[in-house]
Amino acid sequence: MHVTELASFGVGIVGYGSWGRNHARVFNEFEDARVTAICDARITSLEDAARRFPDAHLTASVDDLLGMSDVDVVVVCTPASAHFGVTRQCLLARRHVLVEKPITTNSREAVLLEELAEEFDLTLMVGHTFLYNQGVLKLKECIATGEVGRVHYLYARRTNLGPIRHDVNALWDLAPHDIAIFNHLIDATPLWVSAVGARVLRQQLEDVGFISLAYPDNVLGHIHVSWSDPSKVREVVVVGSKERVVFDDVDTVEQVRIYERGVEAVSSEHVDGFAEIRLSVRDGDIRSPRLAAWEPLKRECAHFLECVRDGVPPMSGAAQGIDVVRVMEAIDASLALHGAPVEVRRQNVALEAVVGS
Repeated sequence: MHVTELASFGVGIVGYGSWGRNHARVFNEFEDARVTAICDARITSLEDAARRFPDAHLTASVDDLLGMSDVDVVVVCTPASAHFGVTRQCLLARRHVLVEKPITTNSREAVLLEELAEEFDLTLMVGHTFLYNQGVLKLKECIATGEVGRVHYLYARRTNLGPIRHDVNALWDLAPHDIAIFNHLIDATPLWVSAVGARVLRQQLEDVGFISLAYPDNVLGHIHVSWSDPSKVREVVVVGSKERVVFDDVDTVEQVRIYERGVEAVSSEHVDGFAEIRLSVRDGDIRSPRLAAWEPLKRECAHFLECVRDGVPPMSGAAQGIDVVRVMEAIDASLALHGAPVEVRRQNVALEAVVGS
Protein backbone atom coordinates (compact mmCIF):
# COMPACT_ATOMS: atom_id res chain seq x y z
CA MET A 1 0.00 0.00 0.00
CA HIS A 2 1.30 3.43 -0.97
CA VAL A 3 2.44 5.60 1.94
CA THR A 4 1.81 9.33 1.53
CA GLU A 5 4.20 11.83 3.17
CA LEU A 6 1.90 14.84 2.96
CA ALA A 7 1.76 17.13 5.98
CA SER A 8 -1.79 18.16 5.05
CA PHE A 9 -4.35 16.59 2.72
CA GLY A 10 -6.30 18.53 0.16
CA VAL A 11 -9.79 17.03 0.03
CA GLY A 12 -12.15 17.15 -2.92
CA ILE A 13 -15.87 16.54 -2.39
CA VAL A 14 -17.93 15.22 -5.32
CA GLY A 15 -21.64 15.52 -4.57
CA TYR A 16 -22.66 18.27 -2.15
CA GLY A 17 -25.91 16.92 -0.76
CA SER A 18 -26.51 16.22 2.92
CA TRP A 19 -23.66 13.70 3.16
CA GLY A 20 -21.34 15.83 1.08
CA ARG A 21 -21.90 18.75 3.46
CA ASN A 22 -21.24 16.50 6.45
CA HIS A 23 -17.99 15.19 4.98
CA ALA A 24 -16.83 18.68 4.09
CA ARG A 25 -17.52 19.89 7.63
CA VAL A 26 -15.70 16.95 9.22
CA PHE A 27 -12.58 17.07 7.03
CA ASN A 28 -12.24 20.81 7.63
CA GLU A 29 -12.16 20.14 11.39
CA PHE A 30 -8.93 18.13 11.11
CA GLU A 31 -5.57 19.82 11.56
CA ASP A 32 -4.04 17.78 8.73
CA ALA A 33 -6.76 18.25 6.09
CA ARG A 34 -8.71 20.99 4.36
CA VAL A 35 -11.43 20.99 1.73
CA THR A 36 -9.87 22.44 -1.40
CA ALA A 37 -12.57 21.69 -4.00
CA ILE A 38 -16.30 20.92 -4.10
CA CYS A 39 -18.09 19.58 -7.16
CA ASP A 40 -21.84 19.49 -7.76
CA ALA A 41 -24.03 19.99 -10.81
CA ARG A 42 -26.62 21.99 -8.85
CA ILE A 43 -26.15 25.75 -8.65
CA THR A 44 -27.98 25.96 -5.31
CA SER A 45 -25.59 23.42 -3.79
CA LEU A 46 -22.54 25.36 -4.98
CA GLU A 47 -24.02 28.57 -3.59
CA ASP A 48 -24.40 26.89 -0.20
CA ALA A 49 -20.84 25.55 -0.43
CA ALA A 50 -19.55 29.04 -1.21
CA ARG A 51 -21.06 30.38 2.02
CA ARG A 52 -19.72 27.54 4.16
CA PHE A 53 -16.33 27.01 2.51
CA PRO A 54 -15.28 30.30 0.91
CA ASP A 55 -11.70 29.11 0.30
CA ALA A 56 -12.70 26.00 -1.66
CA HIS A 57 -12.69 25.87 -5.45
CA LEU A 58 -16.25 25.30 -6.69
CA THR A 59 -17.04 23.49 -9.91
CA ALA A 60 -19.70 21.48 -11.72
CA SER A 61 -17.07 19.31 -13.44
CA VAL A 62 -15.34 16.28 -11.97
CA ASP A 63 -12.58 16.69 -14.57
CA ASP A 64 -12.01 20.23 -13.30
CA LEU A 65 -11.73 19.04 -9.70
CA LEU A 66 -9.31 16.25 -10.64
CA GLY A 67 -7.20 18.74 -12.59
CA MET A 68 -6.35 20.61 -9.39
CA SER A 69 -2.92 19.84 -7.95
CA ASP A 70 -4.06 20.47 -4.37
CA VAL A 71 -6.70 17.70 -4.39
CA ASP A 72 -4.99 14.64 -2.89
CA VAL A 73 -8.03 12.58 -1.89
CA VAL A 74 -11.61 12.56 -3.10
CA VAL A 75 -14.85 11.83 -1.25
CA VAL A 76 -17.64 10.59 -3.53
CA CYS A 77 -21.10 11.44 -2.20
CA THR A 78 -23.12 11.22 -5.41
CA PRO A 79 -26.26 9.09 -5.84
CA ALA A 80 -25.40 5.38 -5.72
CA SER A 81 -25.97 4.89 -9.43
CA ALA A 82 -23.08 7.27 -10.16
CA HIS A 83 -20.58 5.77 -7.70
CA PHE A 84 -18.83 3.54 -10.23
CA GLY A 85 -18.28 6.16 -12.90
CA VAL A 86 -17.07 8.90 -10.56
CA THR A 87 -14.88 6.60 -8.43
CA ARG A 88 -13.30 5.05 -11.51
CA GLN A 89 -12.55 8.52 -12.86
CA CYS A 90 -10.88 9.49 -9.58
CA LEU A 91 -8.78 6.33 -9.40
CA LEU A 92 -7.64 6.75 -13.00
CA ALA A 93 -6.53 10.26 -11.98
CA ARG A 94 -4.44 8.59 -9.22
CA ARG A 95 -6.51 9.89 -6.30
CA HIS A 96 -7.30 8.00 -3.09
CA VAL A 97 -11.07 7.65 -2.71
CA LEU A 98 -13.63 7.42 0.07
CA VAL A 99 -16.93 6.52 -1.59
CA GLU A 100 -20.25 6.47 0.21
CA LYS A 101 -22.09 3.15 0.52
CA PRO A 102 -22.81 1.12 -1.49
CA ILE A 103 -19.51 1.07 -3.35
CA THR A 104 -21.45 0.40 -6.57
CA THR A 105 -24.82 -1.04 -7.52
CA ASN A 106 -23.37 -4.25 -8.96
CA SER A 107 -20.48 -6.43 -7.86
CA ARG A 108 -18.76 -6.61 -11.25
CA GLU A 109 -18.17 -2.86 -11.18
CA ALA A 110 -17.12 -3.01 -7.53
CA VAL A 111 -14.48 -5.65 -8.26
CA LEU A 112 -13.17 -3.57 -11.14
CA LEU A 113 -12.73 -0.61 -8.81
CA GLU A 114 -10.95 -2.76 -6.23
CA GLU A 115 -8.52 -4.09 -8.84
CA LEU A 116 -7.97 -0.61 -10.26
CA ALA A 117 -7.06 0.73 -6.80
CA GLU A 118 -4.66 -2.16 -6.27
CA GLU A 119 -3.07 -1.62 -9.69
CA PHE A 120 -2.36 2.04 -8.93
CA ASP A 121 -1.51 1.45 -5.25
CA LEU A 122 -4.35 3.66 -3.99
CA THR A 123 -6.60 3.55 -0.95
CA LEU A 124 -10.23 2.79 -1.80
CA MET A 125 -12.53 2.90 1.22
CA VAL A 126 -16.32 2.55 1.49
CA GLY A 127 -18.37 4.76 3.80
CA HIS A 128 -20.05 2.11 5.93
CA THR A 129 -20.27 4.66 8.74
CA PHE A 130 -22.00 2.41 11.27
CA LEU A 131 -18.87 0.25 11.55
CA TYR A 132 -17.29 3.26 13.29
CA ASN A 133 -20.19 3.77 15.69
CA GLN A 134 -19.33 3.19 19.35
CA GLY A 135 -22.50 1.13 19.79
CA VAL A 136 -21.59 -1.30 17.00
CA LEU A 137 -18.04 -1.53 18.34
CA LYS A 138 -19.47 -2.50 21.72
CA LEU A 139 -21.56 -5.25 20.06
CA LYS A 140 -18.40 -6.50 18.38
CA GLU A 141 -16.55 -6.50 21.69
CA CYS A 142 -19.31 -8.47 23.43
CA ILE A 143 -19.16 -11.14 20.72
CA ALA A 144 -15.36 -11.25 20.42
CA THR A 145 -14.84 -11.73 24.16
CA GLY A 146 -17.41 -14.53 24.33
CA GLU A 147 -19.60 -12.47 26.63
CA VAL A 148 -22.77 -13.19 24.65
CA GLY A 149 -21.93 -16.89 24.31
CA ARG A 150 -22.76 -18.59 21.06
CA VAL A 151 -24.49 -16.22 18.66
CA HIS A 152 -27.90 -17.65 17.72
CA TYR A 153 -29.22 -14.88 15.51
CA LEU A 154 -29.18 -11.16 14.75
CA TYR A 155 -31.91 -8.82 13.65
CA ALA A 156 -32.16 -5.19 12.65
CA ARG A 157 -34.87 -2.62 12.04
CA ARG A 158 -34.22 0.52 10.01
CA THR A 159 -37.50 2.34 9.40
CA ASN A 160 -38.84 5.87 9.03
CA LEU A 161 -41.20 8.01 6.96
CA GLY A 162 -38.75 8.60 4.10
CA PRO A 163 -36.59 10.11 2.89
CA ILE A 164 -37.59 8.49 -0.39
CA ARG A 165 -34.92 8.05 -3.06
CA HIS A 166 -35.49 7.62 -6.75
CA ASP A 167 -32.25 5.92 -7.87
CA VAL A 168 -32.47 2.85 -5.61
CA ASN A 169 -35.22 1.12 -3.61
CA ALA A 170 -35.50 1.08 0.20
CA LEU A 171 -33.58 -2.19 0.42
CA TRP A 172 -30.58 -0.80 -1.46
CA ASP A 173 -30.83 2.47 0.48
CA LEU A 174 -31.06 1.05 4.00
CA ALA A 175 -30.13 -2.65 4.16
CA PRO A 176 -26.42 -2.20 3.24
CA HIS A 177 -25.93 -0.56 6.65
CA ASP A 178 -27.12 -3.65 8.50
CA ILE A 179 -25.52 -6.17 6.15
CA ALA A 180 -22.17 -4.46 6.73
CA ILE A 181 -22.81 -4.52 10.49
CA PHE A 182 -23.80 -8.21 10.51
CA ASN A 183 -20.80 -9.21 8.38
CA HIS A 184 -18.48 -7.23 10.66
CA LEU A 185 -19.93 -8.61 13.89
CA ILE A 186 -19.53 -12.28 12.99
CA ASP A 187 -16.65 -12.01 10.50
CA ALA A 188 -18.56 -13.79 7.75
CA THR A 189 -20.82 -13.26 4.78
CA PRO A 190 -24.19 -14.96 4.25
CA LEU A 191 -24.41 -18.23 2.37
CA TRP A 192 -27.88 -17.44 1.03
CA VAL A 193 -30.62 -14.86 1.43
CA SER A 194 -34.39 -14.66 1.13
CA ALA A 195 -36.19 -11.34 0.61
CA VAL A 196 -39.66 -9.98 -0.03
CA GLY A 197 -40.68 -6.38 -0.61
CA ALA A 198 -43.65 -4.19 -1.39
CA ARG A 199 -44.44 -0.83 -2.96
CA VAL A 200 -46.98 0.42 -0.46
CA LEU A 201 -46.44 4.06 -1.48
CA ARG A 202 -47.31 3.16 -5.07
CA GLN A 203 -43.84 4.08 -6.25
CA GLN A 204 -41.88 2.26 -8.95
CA LEU A 205 -39.39 0.99 -6.37
CA GLU A 206 -39.91 -1.13 -3.25
CA ASP A 207 -40.28 1.05 -0.16
CA VAL A 208 -40.49 -1.78 2.40
CA GLY A 209 -38.57 -5.04 2.66
CA PHE A 210 -37.98 -8.06 4.88
CA ILE A 211 -34.70 -9.93 4.47
CA SER A 212 -33.49 -13.22 5.95
CA LEU A 213 -29.80 -14.13 5.81
CA ALA A 214 -28.20 -17.50 6.54
CA TYR A 215 -24.66 -17.21 7.88
CA PRO A 216 -22.20 -20.05 8.55
CA ASP A 217 -22.53 -22.06 11.79
CA ASN A 218 -26.33 -21.82 11.66
CA VAL A 219 -26.37 -18.11 12.55
CA LEU A 220 -29.47 -16.38 11.18
CA GLY A 221 -29.96 -12.72 10.40
CA HIS A 222 -33.13 -10.74 9.75
CA ILE A 223 -33.49 -7.16 8.49
CA HIS A 224 -36.62 -5.01 8.21
CA VAL A 225 -36.34 -1.77 6.23
CA SER A 226 -39.01 0.75 5.33
CA TRP A 227 -39.56 4.27 4.01
CA SER A 228 -43.22 4.12 5.04
CA ASP A 229 -43.14 3.42 8.77
CA PRO A 230 -44.41 6.15 11.15
CA SER A 231 -41.66 5.39 13.69
CA LYS A 232 -37.98 6.09 13.21
CA VAL A 233 -36.12 2.97 14.35
CA ARG A 234 -32.40 2.26 14.09
CA GLU A 235 -31.88 -0.96 16.02
CA VAL A 236 -29.52 -3.93 15.87
CA VAL A 237 -29.94 -6.89 18.24
CA VAL A 238 -27.59 -9.80 18.90
CA VAL A 239 -29.12 -12.82 20.62
CA GLY A 240 -26.65 -15.26 22.15
CA SER A 241 -26.74 -18.22 24.47
CA LYS A 242 -25.67 -16.06 27.45
CA GLU A 243 -26.78 -12.53 26.65
CA ARG A 244 -28.96 -10.41 24.42
CA VAL A 245 -27.34 -7.12 23.37
CA VAL A 246 -29.36 -4.25 21.88
CA PHE A 247 -27.93 -1.27 20.00
CA ASP A 248 -30.47 1.55 19.61
CA ASP A 249 -28.96 4.41 17.63
CA VAL A 250 -31.98 6.64 18.29
CA ASP A 251 -31.56 6.40 22.07
CA THR A 252 -29.03 9.07 23.03
CA VAL A 253 -29.00 8.08 26.72
CA GLU A 254 -28.65 4.28 26.71
CA GLN A 255 -27.46 3.43 23.24
CA VAL A 256 -26.49 -0.13 24.20
CA ARG A 257 -28.30 -2.39 26.63
CA ILE A 258 -27.00 -5.78 27.69
CA TYR A 259 -29.55 -8.29 28.97
CA GLU A 260 -27.84 -11.00 31.00
CA ARG A 261 -30.43 -13.50 29.92
CA GLY A 262 -30.03 -16.56 27.75
CA VAL A 263 -30.79 -20.21 27.26
CA GLU A 264 -28.54 -23.06 26.15
CA ALA A 265 -28.57 -26.84 26.04
CA VAL A 266 -26.55 -28.38 28.86
CA SER A 267 -27.24 -32.10 28.43
CA SER A 268 -29.37 -34.67 26.67
CA GLU A 269 -30.77 -38.01 27.72
CA HIS A 270 -33.08 -40.63 26.29
CA VAL A 271 -36.46 -41.15 27.93
CA ASP A 272 -38.70 -43.92 26.58
CA GLY A 273 -36.70 -44.01 23.38
CA PHE A 274 -36.88 -40.24 22.76
CA ALA A 275 -34.02 -37.78 23.09
CA GLU A 276 -34.74 -35.09 25.66
CA ILE A 277 -32.65 -31.89 25.71
CA ARG A 278 -32.14 -30.25 29.07
CA LEU A 279 -31.90 -26.47 28.89
CA SER A 280 -30.28 -23.97 31.21
CA VAL A 281 -31.96 -20.55 31.47
CA ARG A 282 -30.03 -17.51 32.72
CA ASP A 283 -32.05 -14.56 33.99
CA GLY A 284 -29.78 -11.80 35.24
CA ASP A 285 -29.41 -8.02 35.23
CA ILE A 286 -29.87 -5.43 32.51
CA ARG A 287 -26.99 -2.99 32.20
CA SER A 288 -26.07 -0.11 29.96
CA PRO A 289 -22.30 0.30 29.51
CA ARG A 290 -20.66 3.71 29.23
CA LEU A 291 -19.63 4.45 25.65
CA ALA A 292 -16.96 6.77 24.36
CA ALA A 293 -18.34 9.99 22.91
CA TRP A 294 -17.35 10.49 19.29
CA GLU A 295 -18.96 11.21 15.96
CA PRO A 296 -18.89 8.03 13.81
CA LEU A 297 -18.40 9.99 10.59
CA LYS A 298 -15.44 11.85 12.06
CA ARG A 299 -13.88 8.58 13.20
CA GLU A 300 -14.43 7.12 9.73
CA CYS A 301 -12.85 10.11 7.97
CA ALA A 302 -9.86 10.09 10.35
CA HIS A 303 -9.40 6.38 9.62
CA PHE A 304 -9.43 7.11 5.88
CA LEU A 305 -6.64 9.66 6.23
CA GLU A 306 -4.70 7.23 8.41
CA CYS A 307 -5.01 4.53 5.76
CA VAL A 308 -3.77 6.90 3.04
CA ARG A 309 -0.87 8.17 5.13
CA ASP A 310 0.30 4.95 6.78
CA GLY A 311 -0.70 2.36 4.22
CA VAL A 312 -2.96 0.38 6.55
CA PRO A 313 -5.95 -1.49 5.07
CA PRO A 314 -9.32 0.19 5.72
CA MET A 315 -11.73 -1.50 8.09
CA SER A 316 -14.40 -0.85 5.47
CA GLY A 317 -12.31 -1.38 2.37
CA ALA A 318 -13.32 -2.37 -1.12
CA ALA A 319 -13.47 -6.07 -0.22
CA GLN A 320 -16.02 -5.41 2.53
CA GLY A 321 -17.98 -3.18 0.18
CA ILE A 322 -18.00 -5.88 -2.50
CA ASP A 323 -19.33 -8.44 -0.01
CA VAL A 324 -22.25 -6.15 0.78
CA VAL A 325 -23.06 -5.57 -2.90
CA ARG A 326 -23.00 -9.31 -3.61
CA VAL A 327 -25.50 -9.85 -0.83
CA MET A 328 -27.68 -7.10 -2.28
CA GLU A 329 -27.56 -8.74 -5.70
CA ALA A 330 -28.80 -11.98 -4.15
CA ILE A 331 -31.54 -10.00 -2.41
CA ASP A 332 -32.61 -8.55 -5.77
CA ALA A 333 -32.78 -12.05 -7.23
CA SER A 334 -34.82 -13.32 -4.29
CA LEU A 335 -37.22 -10.38 -4.60
CA ALA A 336 -37.82 -11.34 -8.22
CA LEU A 337 -38.51 -14.92 -7.11
CA HIS A 338 -41.01 -13.81 -4.42
CA GLY A 339 -38.76 -14.73 -1.52
CA ALA A 340 -37.15 -17.93 -2.77
CA PRO A 341 -33.70 -18.49 -1.22
CA VAL A 342 -30.81 -17.34 -3.44
CA GLU A 343 -27.17 -18.23 -2.93
CA VAL A 344 -24.69 -15.37 -2.46
CA ARG A 345 -22.32 -15.97 -5.35
CA ARG A 346 -18.76 -15.00 -6.20
CA GLN A 347 -17.40 -13.80 -9.52
CA ASN A 348 -14.11 -12.70 -11.02
CA VAL A 349 -13.55 -10.06 -13.66
CA ALA A 350 -10.50 -8.81 -15.49
CA LEU A 351 -8.90 -5.47 -14.71
CA GLU A 352 -8.35 -4.79 -18.40
CA ALA A 353 -12.09 -4.34 -18.86
CA VAL A 354 -12.03 -1.09 -16.93
CA VAL A 355 -8.50 0.18 -17.54
CA GLY A 356 -8.79 -0.27 -21.27
CA SER A 357 -12.29 1.15 -21.62
